[in-house]
Amino acid sequence: MQYPGREDRITEAGQEDARTTAAAVADALAGLAERPTILFGHSLGALIAYETARTLGGHAPAHLVVSGRRAPADEVGGDLHRQDDDALVDELDRLGGVGTELLRDPAVRPVFLPSIRADFRVAETYRHRHGPPLTCPVTAVIGTEDTEVDAVQAGRWAETTRGPFTLHTLPGGHFYLLPRQAAVHDLLRRLSPAGALSS
Repeated sequence: MQYPGREDRITEAGQEDARTTAAAVADALAGLAERPTILFGHSLGALIAYETARTLGGHAPAHLVVSGRRAPADEVGGDLHRQDDDALVDELDRLGGVGTELLRDPAVRPVFLPSIRADFRVAETYRHRHGPPLTCPVTAVIGTEDTEVDAVQAGRWAETTRGPFTLHTLPGGHFYLLPRQAAVHDLLRRLSPAGALSS
């Protein structure tokens, strides 16, 4: 799923909130209800994937895979989305984000920073709403050096489901998955029931 304000949707305004984006993802998946689907989300995408799974209700995904994010009930807020551009780029750099050197160019910032700022706003203003737990299996994946989430925090994703829960760690920081794409793909293949579609 391509978020508003990104790549081929660059001219659109960024995300408003996690549940609105999740509803759009659920709508996009509606035609695939007969196929088992694995939802995968990293960082903010983990919240979107979780809220999408909740929105799907009776058409639960075959598996929910959340990456680089603490459990929804543990969200801590923040105000980075209100900070200046330099603070935003510094945070991306601290997290090990790709392309932060490009974002230091003032001519490039107006193209990319609005959607990045919108992502931070969505993440920082998210508030978990209690409801019935999911029924699908949930797998959490984190980088061993991630300063944003540790194994205990990631382990609390178990509370979001009545189904089985597993936790995997891979070497690296918050963006561990960039150099470990093959390992992530291998994990998704192992979790995938026959005919599943990853999104």
